[in-house]
Amino acid sequence: MVGRQDSEARSARVSVDSTGTVLTGVRNFRDVGGLPTADGRRVRTGVLFRSGHLAHATPEDATALGALALHTVFDFRNSADRALDGPDIELPGVRNVNLPLSDPADGAEFWRLVRDGELDQLQAILGDGLAVRRMTDSYRTMIRERTAEHSRILHALAEDSLPALLHCAAGKDRAGLSIAIALLALGVDRDAVEEDYLQSNHPHRRYRIHRSGKSRAGMSPEVMELLAPLFEARAGYLHAAFAAIDETWGGVDAYLAEGLRLSEATRTRLKSRLLEP
Repeated sequence: MVGRQDSEARSARVSVDSTGTVLTGVRNFRDVGGLPTADGRRVRTGVLFRSGHLAHATPEDATALGALALHTVFDFRNSADRALDGPDIELPGVRNVNLPLSDPADGAEFWRLVRDGELDQLQAILGDGLAVRRMTDSYRTMIRERTAEHSRILHALAEDSLPALLHCAAGKDRAGLSIAIALLALGVDRDAVEEDYLQSNHPHRRYRIHRSGKSRAGMSPEVMELLAPLFEARAGYLHAAFAAIDETWGGVDAYLAEGLRLSEATRTRLKSRLLEP
């Protein structure tokens, strides 16, 4: 049993993308190439990647990432995330852009309780649908309040930043939503965007939950059930983001043009760089 558990633990640390790139210290890595657009084209492979943070990348991972000839790595973590996980490894010749999509002070006490809290404390902040509500609210907020950052990302991808890797801590929420916005701008339909988003739930991609030793509750089944909504990719979260786009701007085209200040010429350039002919 111990040997099997060790083997499973090792395999859970391996992330493999559709092109066969294997990473052992980077979670949730994948190439989003191949996704279809509404007009029958596909996203190019080898130009747009997503993942969790690169702080624990191994030397072998660095070699594999180097082989991708990346131009830019976008890191959406805030200063608190970076202090917890560490800075990304340096990849020679790659531009690193830190563009926080969340406030380090936002919910500091909440996340302390997630790490250290006892069962009754976790029940108070996460039970009865509170965890799901927190996640859906955060997706809506990122859509409505992070327009400047998402605009900067799309303009960079349309200009000189490819191939690019977009990541946050787990590669699920901030990176997931940024990738979703980029895919919508390329004309990928919402069902295909959702299918890519939900891949973050695959066992070899999932973020490993960390709890400190301060809590007697540890990582009991009751605790893990309460924490699950925070660490899973759920379609409802992405639907909340789509709803925020529709409710605030009336649809994707208006969101891109008015919310993100993406001109038709820039959107055309983005498509020419990221879509197959």
